[in-house]
Amino acid sequence: MEEAVRQLVRLRADNRCEYCHLPQDALPWARFQIEHIRAKQHRGNDEPENLAVACRKCNLHKGPNLSSIDPETDELVPLFNPRLDSWSEHFRLVENQIVGLTAIGRATSVLLEMNDQDRIQLRAELTSQGMDLS
Repeated sequence: MEEAVRQLVRLRADNRCEYCHLPQDALPWARFQIEHIRAKQHRGNDEPENLAVACRKCNLHKGPNLSSIDPETDELVPLFNPRLDSWSEHFRLVENQIVGLTAIGRATSVLLEMNDQDRIQLRAELTSQGMDLS
């Protein structure tokens, strides 16, 4: 992947994880990754429309998955797609936890383990410093 494409993707995402919304500045020792929304094994490509910035935890938990199970309905649903979906339509930050508002949001937040204790604690620290994570 060309460096110019990587820079475009990071700039477009404002250097924050496009899934959990943590800013890169909050984790300077762990450079966020450029991830394929649709993995190459599923015929994804390196075009900017298929790329997103993801923190290490979100990227590792997402892996090549395109869908997951909505914990509320137990139905298979697509995962959140940062190029097609609006974050605020599918998620809301409530007391430092990311709450899924839709089946897509619920399935994505569970699969990506967006509310593990480390991330909740980090969000609490960042919001106490006045940072907007929504």
